[in-house]
Amino acid sequence: MSKAPEFIPLSDIAVRAVGGAAGRHAALIEDAFDVFIETPGGGVSINGDSKGRANAKRVVEQIAERADQGLEITEADVRVAIGQVRVGRGSAPGSLPSGRRGQVAPKTPGQARYLQALAACELVFGLGPAGTGKTFLAVAHGAGMLLRGEVERLIVSRPAVEAGERLGFLPGDLSEKVDPYMAPVWEALTDILGADQFKRRREKGEIEVAPIAFLRGRTLNHAFVIVDEAQNTTRLQMKMVLTRLGEGSRMAVTGDPSQIDLVNSADSGLAHAVGLLEGVKGVGVNRFTVEDVVRHPMVERIVRAYDADAAKRGRSI
Repeated sequence: MSKAPEFIPLSDIAVRAVGGAAGRHAALIEDAFDVFIETPGGGVSINGDSKGRANAKRVVEQIAERADQGLEITEADVRVAIGQVRVGRGSAPGSLPSGRRGQVAPKTPGQARYLQALAACELVFGLGPAGTGKTFLAVAHGAGMLLRGEVERLIVSRPAVEAGERLGFLPGDLSEKVDPYMAPVWEALTDILGADQFKRRREKGEIEVAPIAFLRGRTLNHAFVIVDEAQNTTRLQMKMVLTRLGEGSRMAVTGDPSQIDLVNSADSGLAHAVGLLEGVKGVGVNRFTVEDVVRHPMVERIVRAYDADAAKRGRSI
């Protein structure tokens, strides 16, 4: 630690905002930049190496500016400020990271609307056929939040082995049992984060896989949660998952209502939840169409053929 701490004069309101309840905000800044923060009176003292002090000072100044404007400062605000300083001010909340094939960006108007909803809403439903990017873009958005420090964890859940999650007969621990069903998500995360960072963050618990049933009884704080293949959740499972959201968390629920594997398709929790929650404050619903398919052109033709068959049978999706 440096022997010459930097003192930043602040108003009493700003000092309280930087410290946070029980010093929680200050602790987040200390952990992010390996510094030590004190509030001796009339301001904030930051001790650490020059780079850590400079970064922490930028965060403190952002928080202080908002506090002096009369705005409430939450833990999520502190995390956003830390994330912006870590990656540069040019990377705003909601921006996407770069993958191995370059910057992740929407390729269709439907994808653009989806990303806007993910940035604006606490809970977003992404509905549509295979190949529309609904899972990949949710993963990219969540990875961006994790990289910027806006959330502590990225949690991915999906029904495994149809909807009953009959995992006991598979060999290995929980991670080994679930991995085969998470392959598309793992591929997306590896593409975005790189194999080494993905492995490191997963080992640290920053990236977590959890079957639907294993979320029961938990409160997921400061996390971005992705519920994939949600058309295969039952109504009870869906209610349970949606009510896991905790402080500072967001959720993306993705699925294809035309690909329900439940014995009783009417029990699917996805369409039921959308019907109940569409229009509720903080909830976004994005419906992808065949025009949003960005895989091989044959996928679009296949989806169109199945849609036409469903229309003939009088089924609405």
